[in-house]
This record gives sequence, structure tokens and C-alpha cells, in this order.
Amino acid sequence: MKKDIHPDYQDATITCACGTIVNVKSTSKTMHINACSVCHPFYTGRTAMVDAKGRVEQFRKRYAKK
Repeated sequence: MKKDIHPDYQDATITCACGTIVNVKSTSKTMHINACSVCHPFYTGRTAMVDAKGRVEQFRKRYAKK
């Protein structure tokens, strides 16, 4: 490898929107993310219910023939 061309590899802090803080090594000092393994529905097993009926009604109302 060539010397003095690579960014510094240092301790970094990743902060999630839910408040979880993870310490890793990276070229950036801090990172902010929206979902992590603590709060993401895939990992927690909790799924958000979507109001399908309301969405269908909105679609029909928007694209109804006039």
C-alpha cells in the first residue's frame, strides 16, 4: 500500500433514531441512522399495520372518472 493516501481509521459512534449508540471503527467519526437492529421491525418481530382500506379509497377518489 502507498503511504499517506488512505483516510484515518478511527473509533466512530453510530447513533440510531431510537437512541441506541454503537461504537465501531470507521473513517467517519459519527454517523446517524434511522433504524437499527434494536428498533427495526424485521429484527423485533413487530410489524406495522397498514390501513389498506384507506389507501384504496384515496386511490379511487383521486383517479375516479369525472
